[in-house]
Amino acid sequence: MSTYVPKPIDTTATKLTARQAELIERLAANVHEVWAKKRVEDGWRYGPSRNDDLKTHPGLVPYESLSESEKDYDKVMVEQVVRGAIALGYRID
Repeated sequence: MSTYVPKPIDTTATKLTARQAELIERLAANVHEVWAKKRVEDGWRYGPSRNDDLKTHPGLVPYESLSESEKDYDKVMVEQVVRGAIALGYRID
């Protein structure tokens, strides 16, 4: 049994500007592109369901074609990086 308790940086007080929110959207799309490029390089291709043996994945489509819930996964990750950087005292203008 694991005793690991995740403790991310507290970003609850971190406010984002409209420009930072736009950056998050653009970076989320790029994160998807980086992920997809790596999968394709590793021999994966589009398939209607994920199959690790056949190396097929339904997410191997352009970012714009992803469902909102799939886009949200990338956005949440990027947003937390941006918020974390700001909470640590960095500026993102």
